[in-house]
Amino acid sequence: MAEKPLIDADENKLISISGETEFVPNGIASRTLLRTPNMRVVLFGFAEGQELSEHASTQHAVVQVLSGECDFTVSGAVHRMKPGDLLYMKPNAPHALRAVSKFSMLLTLSKPDFAIK
Repeated sequence: MAEKPLIDADENKLISISGETEFVPNGIASRTLLRTPNMRVVLFGFAEGQELSEHASTQHAVVQVLSGECDFTVSGAVHRMKPGDLLYMKPNAPHALRAVSKFSMLLTLSKPDFAIK
């Protein structure tokens, strides 16, 4: 069963992201904050040294670092990200990351728009 998002898409709601961020020793914690038919917002907390191996998503992705630092690799280019940095990745871009320190990030995924404009 899929995790129930913290925010119900049918209601307005204010949350404290810092209050919702979880960290686990030697691991990665994630929490879906919002899910709609076309978008998903996920909050991550990484312990220092944790990594996500290279993978890709069919969706548009926006990563915003909230605390700490990470090395985020996109299409072979490594970016040292710190609080306040925002990274956009187009669909199918290969990417990976490594937590330089304990860090948190917000990931927003949105489905590509296939409609002809």
